[in-house]
Amino acid sequence: MPEQHVLTHSPDSPANELERLRGLVVERAALIVELRERIHELEAHIQTLEARLAQDSHNSSKPPSSDPPYKKPPPRSRRQPSGRRAGGQPGRDGATRRLVEEPDQCVIIPLTGTCACGRCRAQIATEVLPERRQVVEVVIQHEVTEYRIVSGTCACGQVPRSAFPEGVTASIQYGPGVSALAVYLTQYQLLPSQRTAELLHELAGIAISPGTLQRAVMAAATHLEAPVAAIQGALVTSPVAHADETGVRVDGTLYWLHVLSTAHLTAYFPHPKRGAEALDACGLLEQFIGVLVHDHWSAYQRYQCVHAFCNAHHLRELTAIAEMAPDQHWATEMSALLCEANTHVTEARAQGLTTLPATDIEHLHARYDAILNQAEALNPRRPRRPGTRGRVKQSPAYNLIARLCAHRDQVLRFVTDLRVPFDNNQAERDIRMPKLKHKVSGGFRSVTGVEAFATIRSYLSTLRKQSINLFRSLVLTFQGSPPMPRLG
Repeated sequence: MPEQHVLTHSPDSPANELERLRGLVVERAALIVELRERIHELEAHIQTLEARLAQDSHNSSKPPSSDPPYKKPPPRSRRQPSGRRAGGQPGRDGATRRLVEEPDQCVIIPLTGTCACGRCRAQIATEVLPERRQVVEVVIQHEVTEYRIVSGTCACGQVPRSAFPEGVTASIQYGPGVSALAVYLTQYQLLPSQRTAELLHELAGIAISPGTLQRAVMAAATHLEAPVAAIQGALVTSPVAHADETGVRVDGTLYWLHVLSTAHLTAYFPHPKRGAEALDACGLLEQFIGVLVHDHWSAYQRYQCVHAFCNAHHLRELTAIAEMAPDQHWATEMSALLCEANTHVTEARAQGLTTLPATDIEHLHARYDAILNQAEALNPRRPRRPGTRGRVKQSPAYNLIARLCAHRDQVLRFVTDLRVPFDNNQAERDIRMPKLKHKVSGGFRSVTGVEAFATIRSYLSTLRKQSINLFRSLVLTFQGSPPMPRLG
């Protein structure tokens, strides 16, 4: 017969079973809570990764050059259509090329062939007609000047000799024009040294080595130390200035190129650090007492000057939030408010006003606060998980809301002070060309090289802003008298 199992029940078995079931329920409930929290974390992580993949130049600080070719971002311009046709508008003063009154050469074209009557046209008496046509051409060639000295015997028996001009020290050397062109091409037009040498050889027949080009760059940096120091001193007294920084490679090591600039002045500073140590080493922000426009980086906020935040950064962040979470209507409303305020300020400047009416400012502040109150209710702070330590990572929306709330005065500085621009595009434009230099050449080989580039570029950028001829200024620089830019 098969073995039979007999189940026995103790008197207290129902209570034990009930207790076991209660423990199991508590255990499962705790597991559900833990899994639910884990799901929320993973959803937030997935959302962060999706937002990172969706980033391009229109919703982040990535440059347009980083946009993938297969993905066309939305139009970056936020300007509304004006309704006018493209091109020149009625009443606009046009500009065209004009004939030169004294051309370098004049060619009189004679009559050739035979007339209809059979006579030779060369025998016809002619007169020059007033109709003129001119062709502008470029003639590039090198010119060699030889210097010879003389000597003679005086009646007293001495034999004096004439002297070579100052600066002519070698049997053969390049003049200030060649050195100026080399520096202009490498430091302003951003050509690599090897390609610059090839260009000079192809176009002008000048065989120059990259080493000679580098010596010209170092000489220019030495000559320009005084003008650049004057530019830095003028920036300290400017009522409004812009600051930014970008990474560059120096001998395979990450360096940072900092810029402090205005619409008429530029100063660059290379340093191995990005933060407070670098800004203190530059030494200008400690003396600056005007309005500093920047991208709300905490290292800039250490200084006692008045601060203004770049709203172009805010618009890109708001765009990213609105695209990733359609329920975040406040982001679209805040973007519209900032753009509307900028339009209002632009119209006030065009009317010659120095400030907006107090009622307009109060109305903008009230709308700003109302939008953020709505945003805070929609994006509460993430709580700390039990048993965890450290800082709780918040969502990008929460972080942006917290910044806009805590720094309303800095965000809306352009509204309360019409000297302050809406964004930090001035510094971003100034930092863009040095970044291109880094991309073209792959970095700098030495610290002295990046320091020389910063000095020369500070000077040339300032001259370009003031519409001063760069090449002529570099020629004068190598002649020992660099022009001083306007500092007022």
